[in-house]
Amino acid sequence: MIKEALNTMSDLWSLMVGLRVTKKYFLDPQVTVRYPWKAVSNIDSYKGHLMLVGGKKDKGLAKCISCGMCAMACPSNCLTVVKRKAPKPTPEEEQALAEAKAKGEKPKDKTPKDPEKFLYDFTLCSLCGTCMENCPVGALDFTGSPYLAGYSREDFHFDLVQVLKNQAAIEGVDESAAPEAGQSEA
Repeated sequence: MIKEALNTMSDLWSLMVGLRVTKKYFLDPQVTVRYPWKAVSNIDSYKGHLMLVGGKKDKGLAKCISCGMCAMACPSNCLTVVKRKAPKPTPEEEQALAEAKAKGEKPKDKTPKDPEKFLYDFTLCSLCGTCMENCPVGALDFTGSPYLAGYSREDFHFDLVQVLKNQAAIEGVDESAAPEAGQSEA
């Protein structure tokens, strides 16, 4: 009987301590933001999935040189870089190549440096940034977009070269639709 009374007193004491903690935080201001209804203030620092960075002149052409350093450094193994194959030489180019070899000259490599495909599996990515740190040309970056949704895992498998081309095409349409500086809309 005494044991049951002590057990009950211990349980009540535990309840009182828990209620004291609840009361303390109940009176503090709310920290949680109800996101869709209220704007989030720290959205600028958000780091989303990876993207290829476009060149300075042609935004649709990636800065990537297909070295594969990012794929080798990735601990999640979520990147695959497919190099573009060299174009088949014309008969004139083959003849010039044979003449250069006969003279002892080293022929220039005509293999394109931009990747044919840059496959990215966001379902495996840990967003550690190791691929960006190891890229010698700075061709990878995090997106700032938190709005990525899909219905299946396949919706998160991207070809970043195609994404870059689509994004450049959309931006090109947006820029051509905007009125030029100095013109007024009639």
